Amino acid sequence: MDIMGTFFLLAGEAEHSGFGLNSDILDTNLINLVIIIGVLFYFGKKSLGKTLSDRQAQIQAAIKEAEQRKERAASALAEQQQKLAQAQSEATRIRAEAEERADAVRATIMAQSEEDIQRMKAAAAQDLTTQQDRVLNELRQRVAALATQKAEEQLRAQMNPDAQRHLIDRSIASIGGA
Repeated sequence: MDIMGTFFLLAGEAEHSGFGLNSDILDTNLINLVIIIGVLFYFGKKSLGKTLSDRQAQIQAAIKEAEQRKERAASALAEQQQKLAQAQSEATRIRAEAEERADAVRATIMAQSEEDIQRMKAAAAQDLTTQQDRVLNELRQRVAALATQKAEEQLRAQMNPDAQRHLIDRSIASIGGA
């Protein structure tokens, strides 16, 4: 008879006997439980041991894998930190170069602006001088025109026909005599 059959046989007898105290030690559930536990321990020891050893191997493999991932992560972290430090130093270098270029461009622009200002001043001075010369020339022409006009008016006022003849004769004599 197998274990299950024995178990059902013992359970069935307990149902038919009714309520009462069973003094038969072989009939009691305690013995049945010990037998069942013993059978389970005997037959389950191998499969439970194998299951536990498989589980232990899986856990050890998972721990090794986790340690390897940790090492790879630490290595990647160190590499990324090194790249970050390089990037920061490169950014500092680029910023310094940009500031130098900005200073150089600023100095060039200031120098160019100063040259432009000087050129504009010179051009303005030249324009002013040219304007003054033009105004002076116009004034001279007007003064000369006014002087000529005034002289003509005075000559007309002072010239009578005798004086005109005398002037013409003297002019002819000076031309002819030269």
